[in-house]
Amino acid sequence: MRPITLALVRQRYAEDGGAERFVARLLEALAGKAVRVTLITRQWTEAAGVDVVTVNPFYIGRWWRDWSFARGVRRLTGKRHFDVVQSHERIAGCDVYRAGDGVHREWLAQRARVLSPCGRWLQAVNPYHRYVKRAEQRVFTSPRLKAVICNSKMVQAEIERYFGVASEKFHVIYNGVDLGVYHPSLRRHRAEIRARHGIPDGAPLFLFVGSGFERKGVPALLEAMTRLDGTAHLLIVGRDKKRDKYERRARALGLDDRAVFAGHQSDVKPYYGAADALVLPTLYDPFPNVVLEAMASGLPVITSRKCGAAELIREGENGFVCDALDVPALAACLRRLMSPERASALGARARTTVETMDLGRMGQAMVEMYDGLLHS
Repeated sequence: MRPITLALVRQRYAEDGGAERFVARLLEALAGKAVRVTLITRQWTEAAGVDVVTVNPFYIGRWWRDWSFARGVRRLTGKRHFDVVQSHERIAGCDVYRAGDGVHREWLAQRARVLSPCGRWLQAVNPYHRYVKRAEQRVFTSPRLKAVICNSKMVQAEIERYFGVASEKFHVIYNGVDLGVYHPSLRRHRAEIRARHGIPDGAPLFLFVGSGFERKGVPALLEAMTRLDGTAHLLIVGRDKKRDKYERRARALGLDDRAVFAGHQSDVKPYYGAADALVLPTLYDPFPNVVLEAMASGLPVITSRKCGAAELIREGENGFVCDALDVPALAACLRRLMSPERASALGARARTTVETMDLGRMGQAMVEMYDGLLHS
């Protein structure tokens, strides 16, 4: 049987970007399947065994960047035949759209909760946000669109609410994780990582992993840490342009010795091994890979109601869920995992929760969807 020719569109690859890492994992999951993949991108650093086509027109600024890339992709896919064009960017005219970045309108609504009145006005008139909303509208109203892949039921519900897309077009396919790489055996790194960052071996250690601290909930997390006793520590892994501001805030809150900013780490796995729980009180996140990685590594997870991965959390069994801005509730969740024994028990159940969510399952679900589209 002739392999399916698939054009996979993603503008760029960032080593610590969750959506980009999903594409890398998808490529890995499709390896050996009856699918011939062509990756259409501006910039990619890891695509072994995949045909890569670069579309990199000149641009200045975010609006021009996204518009010029979209125009280049439409020109390319208009000239070359692919059985399926699957875009991970808001580009109208694709057969399949993966809403891995969620719904921009919903992100703006959640972000508005932490903005001043002036900030909300600036957000409303920002030309880039207006462009993205128009692009999103065109994607979902395109007559060519056959399928929408969502990485959570939350995102499907948002798309239905904002755009009225027919329910039969949706495919909820959760992200996959390498269960052999992300494993409770990572605890072998516990002593090394804790010693590197001056964290006592017996201290309850909460781990935050993410870039873009405002969106991911660092302000509320720092506030919640002040409500715990002095034995609790927080390790923040990730980058932010305003990192200095958050470090100053931590010092102002008296967390000098208990909140450690480790910066970007090319290999986060040892940090999962060092921690007792992952905390991600994100304002909005369709389905962060870090939640899967942490659960596979045997960590319970505390996250927010606007995180798609909250669908995996069973309250009090493998983690906790609260509103991103409810500091007292977040502190209460943290407090319930201060006991290493309890955190370990919930972490074991977290591992069990994700043991069927491997890369092979994700790849097979994608291939079955492609087959269905081509033979319907």
